[in-house]
Amino acid sequence: MLKLGIVGLPNVGKSSLFNALTSAKAEAANYPFCTVEPNVGMVEVPDARLTALAGVVKPERTVPAVVQFVDIAGLVKGAAQGEGLGNKFLTNIRETDAIVHVVRCFEDPDVTHVMGSIDPARDREVIEFELALADLGSVEKRLDKSKRAARTGDKEALAELGALEKANTALAEGKALWHVHLSDAERAVLWPLQLLTLKPILYAANVTDAELSGDEGKHVTALRAAIANDHEPAEVVTFSAKIEGELAELAPDERAEFLQSLGLESAGLERLIRGGYHLLGLQTYFTAGEKEVRAWTIHRGDTGPKAAGVIHTDFERGFIRAETVNYDDFIALGGWKGAKEKGVVRSEGKEYVVQDGDVLLFRFNV
Repeated sequence: MLKLGIVGLPNVGKSSLFNALTSAKAEAANYPFCTVEPNVGMVEVPDARLTALAGVVKPERTVPAVVQFVDIAGLVKGAAQGEGLGNKFLTNIRETDAIVHVVRCFEDPDVTHVMGSIDPARDREVIEFELALADLGSVEKRLDKSKRAARTGDKEALAELGALEKANTALAEGKALWHVHLSDAERAVLWPLQLLTLKPILYAANVTDAELSGDEGKHVTALRAAIANDHEPAEVVTFSAKIEGELAELAPDERAEFLQSLGLESAGLERLIRGGYHLLGLQTYFTAGEKEVRAWTIHRGDTGPKAAGVIHTDFERGFIRAETVNYDDFIALGGWKGAKEKGVVRSEGKEYVVQDGDVLLFRFNV
């Protein structure tokens, strides 16, 4: 399951986005710090392929992949020193896979901005600095512990000192760790700390509805330029919290018509999830039987046993083979029976790299 933590300055549309995505009705208002306790919501991953598979197989139930969103209180400049509500809520997103940084990219005199003006490049720097200082606290604690252990000759402590000191130096300057070249060994040392500035970032640019279907506005352009100038490995997805809120109030069969009337091909939710999948190198495979048709999330490059392990560790441990058919063939030939009759079902072994959209049936022995 993909887990995304939502951060940003107060009043940029974080909670409005969360409400729209999850229909959780978390508090959202035109004043800072309306989110105090973290909001957690589960969202089904939209995938037309799953619906088509269910139409062919007609299972007892259909289970989509899900994404967990965690929305925390807005950060302000000086949060690490206790400004606003401080940064204590950041602990709630340390276990997420990536961070969704919501940035306000629209003008509206009726919606206040905590810093007095619309400047997404500045807002990005403020949040990056506060995340770095939050990470600094974690690294300093671990570094102090490792130094004490290293004095006694502890080999593990001695081995991790270099990575911790490198991270500490950058973070003390307010720099996110994606600025720092880290070896795989150094990343392995830092991984247990769940550092926020090592997580991939997906920028969610909150824009006007006109910008969604028309030319990109100057604020989004400025945000993209700032990211490019820093060579940050991040994605940018545009959305309108206002439109997402309106979509959430509509019946499912009315949403497509509403989007079409705005000249949009997809909702912000779909773009955010696609962005998250692309950023993290994720893809989907399916299982399809009479009892259940289900979507599963794995990493690109995962082999058959790894994909099986997402269902159950026993499947990975006892993996024998995977009966595999391409999604398009499965649909065109009416399911497993037709695919087998036409000879397009393949028997793949442990070295097979699962492809996006594969329909799989695992054979295993435990």
